[in-house]
Amino acid sequence: MAQNYGLGRGLSSLIPNKKIDDERSETSARSLSSLSSRTDDSIRGDKFVIEVDINNIVPNPQQPRIVFDEEKLVDLTGSIKQHGIIQPLVVSHNGAKYELIAGERRLQAAKRAGLSKVPVIVREADKKQKLELAIVENVQRHDLNPIEEALSYNKMMEEYNLSQEEVAERMGKSRSLVANKIRLLKLPIEIQKALTESKITEGHAKAILSLDNPEKQRALFELIVNGNLTVRQTEDKVREVSVKSHKRISTIDPHIKELEEKLIEKFGTKVKISKSGDGGRIVLEYYSKEDFDSIMEKINIEK
Repeated sequence: MAQNYGLGRGLSSLIPNKKIDDERSETSARSLSSLSSRTDDSIRGDKFVIEVDINNIVPNPQQPRIVFDEEKLVDLTGSIKQHGIIQPLVVSHNGAKYELIAGERRLQAAKRAGLSKVPVIVREADKKQKLELAIVENVQRHDLNPIEEALSYNKMMEEYNLSQEEVAERMGKSRSLVANKIRLLKLPIEIQKALTESKITEGHAKAILSLDNPEKQRALFELIVNGNLTVRQTEDKVREVSVKSHKRISTIDPHIKELEEKLIEKFGTKVKISKSGDGGRIVLEYYSKEDFDSIMEKINIEK
């Protein structure tokens, strides 16, 4: 059953519905021949598919994709040569030209295929909407790697002052999924690069994040790559490292451990209690502004 998530509705909000398709079919011969001469107002609201000069389409500066799979791009080029572009690109007006909102791969493949014109749907969208629509299309097509997706969500939060909950709602995702994606950006750069290049999986990356020391993270990453470890084997290694660390520190006081677990349950984040004589420290970790605000609220402290 479809869920109403605003822009999270995705491509259904970009492409004309069946009613519009039927209307277009009845008048296509007459409409398409004259659309190029219509005024801007007459093609707003994605009611028409028109063909425009491919050289009049400029890239979307909000494009979330960084990596384009060359093999898939070659396959798409071959498909477009044989069948043309089945799904129109989505663009907005940019002076005398059109700015791409969705369809970067189709545009690149169309250029390679030698097309002079491409079908487009014209929509009016501000900078924020262009970013959201581009992310929606790529996420729903699974075209973004985990780091690109994380960077996209982070960009929405930073540039438009959105919370993780607001980003999740716009994308039709859960808040925890958005939070976990953004956490990937805490990994050392070389590990992020390996994830982007599919040398490790997102499961590997999440296991690596279980270690809070960057040097330990890098050491585990090397074991994964050199030993071709599965995600399960990686998780086992994390447990081994954790056990050894605990043994080096000393035997854990079961009372302290119980208190830590109660605090973890209360605050929903990692908590560490360290005793030193009659004193000690209680450390609460947080991974985002939302986590920090949640902790402050639970201990009843105003920001």
